Amino acid sequence: MARDLLRELKTPALATLLGRGDLTEHQAYDGFARALPHETWLARQSGLAVNGDSSPAAARNAMSAFDLPADDGGWFILQPVHLHIARDHLVLTDTQQLQLSEEDARSLFDIVQPLFAETGQTLLYGDAHTWFLRADELQALQTSTPSAACGHNIDIWMPKGEKARDWRRLQNEVQMHWHDHPTNEAREMRGLKPVNSVWLWGGTSNNNAAPANKFEETFSLSSGRNPLMLAGLRHRAVSSAAELLATHPQHGLLTLDSLIAPSMAGDWSEWLMRLQAMEEIWFAPLLEAIRNNQLDQFSITLSNNIALSTITSSKSSLRKFWRKASLSRLAP
Repeated sequence: MARDLLRELKTPALATLLGRGDLTEHQAYDGFARALPHETWLARQSGLAVNGDSSPAAARNAMSAFDLPADDGGWFILQPVHLHIARDHLVLTDTQQLQLSEEDARSLFDIVQPLFAETGQTLLYGDAHTWFLRADELQALQTSTPSAACGHNIDIWMPKGEKARDWRRLQNEVQMHWHDHPTNEAREMRGLKPVNSVWLWGGTSNNNAAPANKFEETFSLSSGRNPLMLAGLRHRAVSSAAELLATHPQHGLLTLDSLIAPSMAGDWSEWLMRLQAMEEIWFAPLLEAIRNNQLDQFSITLSNNIALSTITSSKSSLRKFWRKASLSRLAP
C-alpha cells in the first residue's frame, strides 16, 4: 500500500527535505530481529548495550527515569500486556492499545508482586505500563521488545535460553492469577482488553549499563510509552517547530512517535492525517528555518520494521535544483 499512501499525501516541505537531502545512512535489518530498527537506533544514541541476539539493555537506565534504585544484579523491564488467541497460536497486542489506567495497573501489580518475592525476585512499579524485575538467574535470557513481537506468533519472540522454562512457569502463574480477576472483568465490561500476561525484555546487568547520550539536547512530542524513550535520553517536551527553534538547539534530537500506533494497527487513514499534521507543525517550519539560516543542518531518520534511513538537508543541498522534491524515500 505504500505507493498508494504516498499519492494521497500533500506534504511539499517533507518532499523537498527528502528529495533534495543527502542519504547519509541506510541499514537493512533482519525481519526477525529482537528489536525494531528505530529501537536499536535509539538505544545506540543513548549509549545502551546493543546485542543483535537480544533486546537493548534498557532496564537499568529506564529505572533512573523513574528515580528507582537499581541494586547490583540483573534487571529487566516487565510490561503488562494482552495476548489474543489466533487460530493456532497466541499474538501480542500493541501495548499502546491497552489503555491501562494507574488504578488497574496497581491492582494487578499488587496481586503478582508476592509471586516474584517467593522466588527471591524483586518487582518494582514504574508506571502503569512499565515495571521492573530483578532476576539475576535470568540474565542470560535472549528477549525481544514488545514492538518487535507485536502482531506475530509469540513463540519465536519469547525469551530463549537455559532458564527459559523457569520464566515460562512464572509467567503462567501470573496469567492464572489474573484470569477472571475482578479488575479484568471490570475492564471487559468497559469494552477494554483484559491484561492477561506480562512481557519480559531489556535485560541489564552491572556490565552493560553505560548511559552516554550523544546529543546535547533531546526533545520529544511523544506518548512516552516506550521505555527506550526514557533510557538515557531525557526529553524536554515540545509541541511545535516554533517552540523547538525558540530554544536555539545546538546539537539536538527530536523524537516523533505519533505514526507508530496507527501503522501497527493498520489504520492508514489516521496515519495519513497524522503525517499531514506533521507537515504543518514540523516539516514546513524546519525547512524554512534552514532557508533563513536558523538551522545549519537537519536530518530525518525514518524507519519501518526492516530498514532505517537518514536523509540530511542543509542550505547547500536545497540548492540542488536538479534533485526533484519527492516522497519516494518513504517507500520500502
